[in-house]
Formats: sequence, C-alpha cells, structure tokens
Amino acid sequence: MKKKTTGIHHITAIVGHPQENVDFYAGVLGLRLVKKTVNFDDPETYHLYFGNEGGEPGTIITFFPWPNAHKGKNGGGQVGVTTYVIPVGAMSFWENRLKKFNIAYTKTERFGEQYVSFDDPHGLHLELVERKAGKINTWSFGEVTPEVAIKGFGGAILFSANPTGTAKALEDVMGLEKVGIEENIARFRSTADIGNIIDLNMTTLPRGEMGVGIVHHIAWRASDDQDQLEWREYVETHGYGVTPVKDRNYFNAIYFREHGDILFEIATDPPGFAHDESQQTMGEKLMLPAQYESHRDKIERTILPFEVRKLD
Repeated sequence: MKKKTTGIHHITAIVGHPQENVDFYAGVLGLRLVKKTVNFDDPETYHLYFGNEGGEPGTIITFFPWPNAHKGKNGGGQVGVTTYVIPVGAMSFWENRLKKFNIAYTKTERFGEQYVSFDDPHGLHLELVERKAGKINTWSFGEVTPEVAIKGFGGAILFSANPTGTAKALEDVMGLEKVGIEENIARFRSTADIGNIIDLNMTTLPRGEMGVGIVHHIAWRASDDQDQLEWREYVETHGYGVTPVKDRNYFNAIYFREHGDILFEIATDPPGFAHDESQQTMGEKLMLPAQYESHRDKIERTILPFEVRKLD
C-alpha cells in the first residue's frame, strides 16, 4: 500500500539571539510563541516553537537560537525558502508592515502566484503568498489581526544536491503528487489545506553549510504513533536508513536523509503543545521534559532571558 503524508508538520531552523528571533516572529510576523523549551539533545539551548493560536501541525516553525554561532550557507541539502500562506487580500497589509519595520523585500511570480520574499534578522529566507485554502488564524498580536494573520505554511522551496533523488523521495516515498514544472522548478502537492505545496529547484546545487540562518530539517505529518511506525517500515523498504522513534514530548519523531541530502523528519500530530500546560498559557513558561526538570535552576541560569514584546 502506498502511503501519503498530508503535508508539513513543522520546519526547524538555526538562528541567532533569541530576543531577535522572538521580536521578529512574534513582534513583526504576529505568530504565537506556543512553546518555550530546550533542545532535548542540548539542554543549554532553547527550542522555541511559533505557530497559529492552537499550535497546530502545518503552522509550526521551530528554532534553535545559537547566539554568536557562525553563519550558515544556503545550498544543496536544505530547505532554501520557507513559504507562509496569508488570506486573500492581505498582501498589501504585509507589504506595508515590512516597510514599517524597514525589512527589504522583493516580488516574484511562480506558477501563477505572486510572492513577497524577504529575510528574517538571521538570514532565513521567507516568502508570503495569498491562498484561499486553510482556516483563519484566530491569534491577534499587535496590529496583526485574524483578517490578515499568517495561516501557517504555504510550503517550501527545496534545494537539493541530487534533485532527481529528492523528487523521487517526494513522490515515491512521501506520496506527494507532481503537478507541474516551470523553468527549473518542479511543484509537488500533498492533500492538506496548508503546508501542502513543495517546490523543488531542479538545479543540482553544491551542498550548503549548517549554521545561523539555515533550516535544519523539514518534518512531515503522521496521524498517530501507529501511522508513524508504518511510515518507519515503509521508508526502510525504500532503502533509506531511518532512526528509531524519538520522544519529543509534543510529538514523536523519526528521521532520515533523502538522496538529495535534505534531512526529513516524520512527526506525529498528537499529543500537541497543550498537554503539559493549558491552551491559554502555552508559551509563557519554560517547559522542560522530565529528564531535565531536576536541572531547571542550572538551565535557567544558563539560557538567555527574553520577552515576547509588541513592537507596534
């Protein structure tokens, strides 16, 4: 039986100072900080999660802030551009907002859609596109109201060291449908309303370098733990080495690197972000997994303080 992911679960990137990261994604883009925790493999580093009001799969961008770390380099084996989707008619608001915060942007067109492209403070490449699909984000922050708020991911542009291999992984393994090719960009679609459009640059690119301003991995959705176990076996049968299941507290995760060198994760939709704090208070307190709770005092002394600020 062929399996099909519904779309993107989350995207994780490396950035610089956490206050700059929070000011941009909450203060400028108006996303909700839905979880403040630590990197489970490096507990002296934050792991910050931003998304819609409910912190739903398909809306979550996550960050490892590494102040003073070296700058990364875009190239093959990476998510080159992260695409956000906004309501139809909201683009003029966002152009004005980017101007207000002195953020340079360009306009491009791809597959008949208009995009506004810009960088975050640490060099992560982002773009906005208007689409009807996807429910409204009910979160309001500053001047960003539900009528114009980012709904979640539109998708991503992938940069590959082996585009043919990456295309094969998207179609034959993850179950996305190839819907067209325009110049050197191939477009693939999953079944979800958001996080469903993947554009693959078909130019073979030299491998990029991990560092600040670079996406670490892209995660695809599994409906639950059983579905994930099926995915693990399914990916293995296609010849990829897959990690054991890792408990990330808010989802379980498996990882494999496709043949274009992009790190793929498959993450479960449940349990979500409200199981260790209330829906209303998500993101307000530093939440630690059980194995680190006894080290809370040391961790809180080590990590840099920040606050979620309205910048309007």
